[in-house]
Amino acid sequence: MSRSQQNLFEAAQLPENPEPWELAAEGDRVAAAVVFPRPLETIYHYLVPDSLRELLAPGQRVKAPFGRGDRGTIGFCVGVGPVPDTSRKLKEIAEVLDREPLLDERMLELTRWIAEHYLCGWGQVLDSVIPAGVKKGAGTRVVNYFELAPDARDRFDELDLPAKQRAVLAALVASRAPLDAEELTRAADCGTGPIAALRKRGLIRAVRKRTVAFTPDEAAIEIVPDLRLNPEQRLALDRILELMRGREHRTVLLHGVTGSGKTEIYIQAIREVVAYGRQAIVLVPEISLTPQTIRRFRARFDSVAVLHSHLTDAERHWHWQRIARGEVSVIVGARSAVFAPAPHLGLIVIDEEHETSFKQDNVPRYHAREVARKRAEMERVPLVLGSATPTLESWLRVERKEDVLVELPYRVERRPLPPVIVVDTRHDPSIARREALGRVLTSAMRAALADDGQIILFLNLRGYAPVLWCRTCESPVKCPHCDVSLVWHRDRQAVLCHSCEFEVSRPRECLKCGTPGLKFLGTGTQRLEQEVRLKFPDAACLRMDSDSMKQRGSHDKALEAFRRGEVRILLGTQMIAKGLDFPNVTLVGVVDADTILHQPDLRAAERTFQLISQVAGRTGRSARGGRVFVQTTSPGEPCIQLAAKHDFLRFAERELAHRLEGGAPPFVHLARVILRHREEPPLKEAARAMAETLRAVAKELELPVKVLGPAPAPVAKLKDQYRYHLQLSAVDLAAIQRLWRESARRLREITVEYVVDIDPVNMR
Repeated sequence: MSRSQQNLFEAAQLPENPEPWELAAEGDRVAAAVVFPRPLETIYHYLVPDSLRELLAPGQRVKAPFGRGDRGTIGFCVGVGPVPDTSRKLKEIAEVLDREPLLDERMLELTRWIAEHYLCGWGQVLDSVIPAGVKKGAGTRVVNYFELAPDARDRFDELDLPAKQRAVLAALVASRAPLDAEELTRAADCGTGPIAALRKRGLIRAVRKRTVAFTPDEAAIEIVPDLRLNPEQRLALDRILELMRGREHRTVLLHGVTGSGKTEIYIQAIREVVAYGRQAIVLVPEISLTPQTIRRFRARFDSVAVLHSHLTDAERHWHWQRIARGEVSVIVGARSAVFAPAPHLGLIVIDEEHETSFKQDNVPRYHAREVARKRAEMERVPLVLGSATPTLESWLRVERKEDVLVELPYRVERRPLPPVIVVDTRHDPSIARREALGRVLTSAMRAALADDGQIILFLNLRGYAPVLWCRTCESPVKCPHCDVSLVWHRDRQAVLCHSCEFEVSRPRECLKCGTPGLKFLGTGTQRLEQEVRLKFPDAACLRMDSDSMKQRGSHDKALEAFRRGEVRILLGTQMIAKGLDFPNVTLVGVVDADTILHQPDLRAAERTFQLISQVAGRTGRSARGGRVFVQTTSPGEPCIQLAAKHDFLRFAERELAHRLEGGAPPFVHLARVILRHREEPPLKEAARAMAETLRAVAKELELPVKVLGPAPAPVAKLKDQYRYHLQLSAVDLAAIQRLWRESARRLREITVEYVVDIDPVNMR
């Protein structure tokens, strides 16, 4: 047993087994430490039967009895070692489910850190990070291979056998590896009868092996040479390579304006990593995993694996196995690709590090940036964070000299950043008529089309009308299962809840008071598309949102049509806001900059600034230049004014001062506890009791943690569950973690369901 395995096993011995275990012989037997995919911190110990002793290793799944009467629950072996000194009698492992470990020792250490950091069960983390396709062996089949029995080779000359059976044995003697039935019958020139007869006599035996029955259909892409770097890019690359060559872990924040060539720096840094025989992981937001991005990497490297949510289980399993065997040089993927089983990791890159999609919204609620930071630290490799609008968390680390700042202040070829015109729509007659496009933006679109340019319009609201309004209730019509407004989808002739997918045909009366005559308010992407087609009937228009891009390959097809110029106006939600590089785009319009700004979220100003800056970056990427128009009813908001000036430094300075004064992140850490129940009174009481318990424990232990709340969550009801929340706030995250663990025993009395979210991003 290696030292790492020993450390894991010793760490696993700390908790006691809470179950009355059955009697089993001890002797010189070994035990396995097992965790289950449940919200439990406890690590359980099981005896390993002699028949499984050589098959079991940390990182494999096992079946083991869990509780009275249970014959086998799937768990994860996290350590193997001597039987712990305990008065309890240990049950036995029932079955080993994997031939090889699914995760190595270092990944087991990383997943344990995630469980401790994000206050969830280790088994929950392991169950989450291993893809479903890997766990069920998708895209493979089990084949019987045949080999000689241990003593058959020595007795070969003595055996009195029919000619065909002797031919089978001769083929296996001559072969250096087991043969499947087809190979064996061909080598011996016989049918399957002689094989069955030899198995019955015990002279050969079958070995079951899982073989790949899937090969992806990947079109060949011509490899192109690296681009020539400008002086700023060369300095940035040299700084990253300096850290890499020194086998030093540092986090590098690559702060470069949109169009400054950050991707080329990633590629050329990875080029050196690959030259060392090592691997690189590149994380991008799911919405940026466009075929354009994928092609860019495949055109530069021979071996690229792409991991994202649209892969089938078989595809994901195929990529996972190739990565684990070291056959893949570059792994490009969304959030979960940070767990790719790369055995020779040399670099991790996170592009668009400010994106909220890097934070997972269900257990384990990890942030890929923090997991990548920990993994890079363990592997002693650099982590590169790239963004034109970094998160304030990352920027503060730079200011405190915890991370290295590398800047790209200019676009490639010193092209100017596009001018951003802030359009006040409060007195616009077109907006007053409930049109989405104001007079200024409409005129600019006509000019751009007349000049043979292309246009991108951004609106972060799906559907046709985001609000169905009741004149009597003077409030929006809400989903009967959630505390959110129903959205009118004209193409489906129905109103939908975007939280629980509740759908009902267009109501003629209020679902609450029964009053007829409902009004549709606001503009979604479907309504914007209709307006664009009416105002510009001769310009081909295409809408990209999660409603229109459901079919596999539709995203690629749409962007390719735009690239070829077949589409003149591209409109949509966040999937068109970043990662796109089309030189002929001469106009970008932000149809409504206020959709995020006025949300009850401490990061609303930061997200508004990021969004405007990122959308603006889609234009002006060629000698043709470009312009950006931002429609808003809040033209004086500092975040909008500073985004129009492309002034991130001033925005960060102002917003950080505001956060410091208010005692908000990134100067403090938060833990948000969300409680839910089908009935509100017991939920309210449980939330109050939890808050009192946490305050009492914090006082007893003299922990500097503030407990805020409880209060109804901003979305007070979701999927028929009422929701309350409370927040724990502290400068040091360790204080919050200790408070939660010390309170765990007392919180067992809380009977409603609850989850804890460390450093939350979604506050709804």
